[in-house]
Amino acid sequence: MTESATTRPMRIAGRVFAWALGAFLVLMLIGALWVAARGALAYGHLRAVQEDAATAREQLADPAAAASVIESISRETSAARGLTSDPVWSLAEGLPWVGPQLAAVSTIAAAADDVASTALTPLVDVAASFSIDALRPQGGRIDLSGFVEMQDAAQAAARGLGGASQAVDALDRPALLSPLRDAVDEVAGLLDESLVAADAAARTTALLPAMLGADGPRDYLVLFQNNAEWRSLGGIPGAMALIHTDNGTLTLAAQDSTEGFPRYDEPVLDLGPEVTAIYGERPGRWMQNVTQVPDFSVSAALAREMWLREHGQEVDGVISIDPVSLSYLLTATGPVTLAGGDVLTSENAVSMLLNEVYLRYPDPADQDAYFASAAAAVFGALASGQAEPAPLVEALTRAADERRLMLWSAHEADQSLLADTTLAAGLPVSDRTASRFGVYLNDGTGSKMDYYQRATSTIEWQSCATGASGTTGEANLTVTLANEAPADAASLPRYITGGGNYDVPAGTARTITYVYLPEGFDLIGSELTTGAGFGGGTHNGHRVVSFTVDLAPGESATAVLTARTTEPSASTLIVDGTPTTSSVDAVAASCDTP
Repeated sequence: MTESATTRPMRIAGRVFAWALGAFLVLMLIGALWVAARGALAYGHLRAVQEDAATAREQLADPAAAASVIESISRETSAARGLTSDPVWSLAEGLPWVGPQLAAVSTIAAAADDVASTALTPLVDVAASFSIDALRPQGGRIDLSGFVEMQDAAQAAARGLGGASQAVDALDRPALLSPLRDAVDEVAGLLDESLVAADAAARTTALLPAMLGADGPRDYLVLFQNNAEWRSLGGIPGAMALIHTDNGTLTLAAQDSTEGFPRYDEPVLDLGPEVTAIYGERPGRWMQNVTQVPDFSVSAALAREMWLREHGQEVDGVISIDPVSLSYLLTATGPVTLAGGDVLTSENAVSMLLNEVYLRYPDPADQDAYFASAAAAVFGALASGQAEPAPLVEALTRAADERRLMLWSAHEADQSLLADTTLAAGLPVSDRTASRFGVYLNDGTGSKMDYYQRATSTIEWQSCATGASGTTGEANLTVTLANEAPADAASLPRYITGGGNYDVPAGTARTITYVYLPEGFDLIGSELTTGAGFGGGTHNGHRVVSFTVDLAPGESATAVLTARTTEPSASTLIVDGTPTTSSVDAVAASCDTP
């Protein structure tokens, strides 16, 4: 039988199709094997990077030793990037299902390589010649040259880490297999952590020389907040000092106290209608009340203006610390001896400065003299180089993290670097990682009874659901205040109890609390175990809820506020608040509902 003219071309076409299909499958198999082999090799390099990174973290205190490890990491990341960026791999990234997995691996490899080669290598090279001991004054002066030399490398490191972090954050995580998604989450966390450190280094190397007078003399007003009489940012500014800087040299130029400032007939600066509606004019009329507004840029500007009016000097910036911060600094300096012979240590600083001084000296003038002596002694220890640099950095970092160390600059360039840091101590800021509440405490007794008060906050989701655009639901914020003063507190010195001022019985503590809800949340319920109810207002997009309680020794009060999201938020809720005499830990809760 002969093949027809019709069937022969069809058979030939079938063979061609079969050969083409076979060739395609072979190429696919070869491509898959190629990608798999290169992926396995890349995985080995990335595992080596992970091991070297742990070593590098341990050696960061010694940049010279870390340099060799960073060089090894750079070789490994470069190899991993090369293995995951060839045309075959790039083509495979477009395939369904497997494509996102491969894209995630290549993105991680590229991010790691960018960090190692572009960000860390230049910074470590420069840092190898820098010693943290440069922070120790020599002959009363800090050498600023090392900080200036590190500026460009530190800024490049921050930019490189920022770009890598954005690239990893942009990955389609829901499309990834669970083990790879976990790895991406781990890498993202490490990059975020590293970015915070690099960003801090970039800001520090840019800010410190200018603040210490590298470009000309500067003057800074230092407020010492007193946590025994609460204000939103910590306590009333009691003692204060003027620090003069010039080319790395620090001088204690002047000292004063709030007793030297009058009650102004009108606010020294315009507070705006929102602040006035919530706090009245008090923050702008009394130096003791400038920290009542929980935004240090407002408090600092008010204090600066009051200092100008009484001393005729326009300062370059305002710094605030509290006795708890001083106790941290004393871990670095060691004990200091005051003019009267007392020895101030990290263990006794808080009790001496917030309570013992009032038991010992009933005259406010004697109290002010004691505070001035303490400030001068600690400053002298720092300026003379008595502080060990590493513990000093640790103390300053801890104080800033707890919102006990605050800084505002009248120089626009400096303030732009400070604005979104913990040092700025602004209103609560929510972002993609967390929605932040604020709980701010203010004394209404005119006393030092808050040394004996304790405040705790808890936050939890009552109901929540997390989707692609964020989390929605209802959350409960619980605030509890307790007066732990001795039962006979009424017999304490009048300066501690207030002596019945503002119609508050001696021994009783009155507290006005201001709760700031995150933007995108609204109040739907509130309960208070004692007190006259709730007030509030709106401040820069935040719903503000206020309440007042009077507590005798041994009494406590609890407020429960229920807030509902009005738009998708972060799944994590965090509560920031007034730094008191207790150590401060941010309270957090997360929505675990898928």
